[in-house]
Amino acid sequence: MIPKKQSVPFVGTAEQEEKLLAVIADLKGEKGALMPILQQAQDIYGYLPIEVQTIISNETGIPLEKIYGVVTFYSMFSLNPKGRYQISVCLGTACYVKGSGDIYNKLMEKLGIAGGECTPDGKFSLDACRCVGACGLAPVMLINDEVYGRLTVDDIDDILAKYA
Repeated sequence: MIPKKQSVPFVGTAEQEEKLLAVIADLKGEKGALMPILQQAQDIYGYLPIEVQTIISNETGIPLEKIYGVVTFYSMFSLNPKGRYQISVCLGTACYVKGSGDIYNKLMEKLGIAGGECTPDGKFSLDACRCVGACGLAPVMLINDEVYGRLTVDDIDDILAKYA
């Protein structure tokens, strides 16, 4: 069962907005400024919610739909916040054949979020990836930089308990 989409409310600080406005002021006259502005905005906020995209649009004059198109096209940008513990499950061929899809589904169920989302408490976010280069350990999951290999669905509770 895939949980219904949850949204974590945007909470930006005045300090973050001040930094963003300084970045925009510094770059907005340059050709091709949108990508570096978006990269720095994501560094400031951790992701690019519509509120941040709207500030960029208002300050640069670039239409919001163009900004949204760039943000959703490039995989390096995220529309959702990332958790303190970022879980990434490999769904590449070797991992998928060995059951990573079941592990991914179990994590969605246990965390109560869909892929690409963050738990409301900001603790966990869940994403799928295509290959982490550890095919010999399939199926593989990463939590931040910690690699967990040769997983089964039964391993999930014990692993998540380490981060409780």
